[in-house]
Amino acid sequence: MTEWQTMTAADLGRGIDKGEIDPVDLTQSFLDAVRAHEHGDRIYARLTPDRALAEAKAAQERARLKLRRSPLDGVPISWKDLFDTAGVVTEAGSKLLEGRTPDTDADVLTAATQQGLVCLGKTHLTELAFSGLGLNPKTATPPNVHNPDNAPGGSSSGAATSVAFGLAPAAIGSDTGGSVRVPSAWNDLVGLKTTSGVLSLKGAVPLAAKFDTVGPLCKSVEDAALLFAAMQGQAPIDLAATSLKGKRLAILTTTALDDLRDAPRKGFDHALQRFRDAGAEITECAIPEVETAMALSAVLYSSEAYGTWKDVIEANPDAMFAEILARFRSGSAFSAAEYVAAWHTLDRCRAAYLAATAAFDAVLCPTCPITPPNVDRLLTDSDYYVTENLLTLRNTRIGNLMGLAVLTLPTGVPACGVSLMARPRGENALLRLGLAAEAALA
Repeated sequence: MTEWQTMTAADLGRGIDKGEIDPVDLTQSFLDAVRAHEHGDRIYARLTPDRALAEAKAAQERARLKLRRSPLDGVPISWKDLFDTAGVVTEAGSKLLEGRTPDTDADVLTAATQQGLVCLGKTHLTELAFSGLGLNPKTATPPNVHNPDNAPGGSSSGAATSVAFGLAPAAIGSDTGGSVRVPSAWNDLVGLKTTSGVLSLKGAVPLAAKFDTVGPLCKSVEDAALLFAAMQGQAPIDLAATSLKGKRLAILTTTALDDLRDAPRKGFDHALQRFRDAGAEITECAIPEVETAMALSAVLYSSEAYGTWKDVIEANPDAMFAEILARFRSGSAFSAAEYVAAWHTLDRCRAAYLAATAAFDAVLCPTCPITPPNVDRLLTDSDYYVTENLLTLRNTRIGNLMGLAVLTLPTGVPACGVSLMARPRGENALLRLGLAAEAALA
């Protein structure tokens, strides 16, 4: 692995700015690395070399003229294959969408391109993004960076592994119930779940649009901040040195600590101790409305997902992995009245959550209560698949249900992350807090 493959996106950008790294050479090196890697085809659905090299060439000229558009101008990144790329197949991991070729880029890709980022290619994902495990027997299942026999986490499975294996400096994924944070945690990355509505979903293949969000998977909080800004088409926030001293953090004790397995508990306890050592004030917080909201997950998610995809799915159900098909079809069990009532209840739960956490800078929980399960067993044991998938997404789903901004950080225990949950549209404050938390964990 070359030095460039281990560097953060921000450091690569600084190298370009200093004239030490050429964007064309950088992009070509990553394209070559993907093609040479034993798991390249399991991670990338397709590369976009013509586009990438053209964009890198333009970035090279801007760098020469001292006209760089952003700190990441000339840095290549990967995109989950549910973001539309003009003239390039975008299939969202599904045989149902085989050959689907959009005419325009997704809004967030357009914004990032205007900021000078280079599109390396499109990464594999779970079918239509509807699983936290990252399995896709219909296209490809990327390997977990710790053990290729284990699940990579999903649905942004290729996004996470493209970064973890050094095949992209950073990646863009989507998060409806945990699809940025789970694969980030299981591959020891930083992942940012943004607040619904902050980043445009236009040109992103939907799963459940009321919960769908866009977010980066990367090697540092600084990278997350730079990518978040780029997708908004804005200048990045000031990430001046900060500290956890005096910060008020809450441990969510409702639901999030239930049935924790040994490694995630160890990682979480380690993170808590590091945060305390850095001066944070940490208290426990029980919020019964979280449990109420969690019980609404099936009607809220499955109803919208099946309502969105019913006609396409039922025209060719055999094209789908049976477990994903069953999860979509479960949405048919609910009436419109039940769906509307569930949203009314969720709105009340959100208000109660925000009131209960108003005095805290962030709420903490283990990103995932389990570690990556074995792929072969998941594919052969249906009961195991269902229980592991639901546990995988349990903690992350809290952030989606409550409509929060959430950052996951690696704890130092392999495949175990800690999540910092902040108020809606609180990404900038969360990223500054996350920088301090990252320093404490280091």
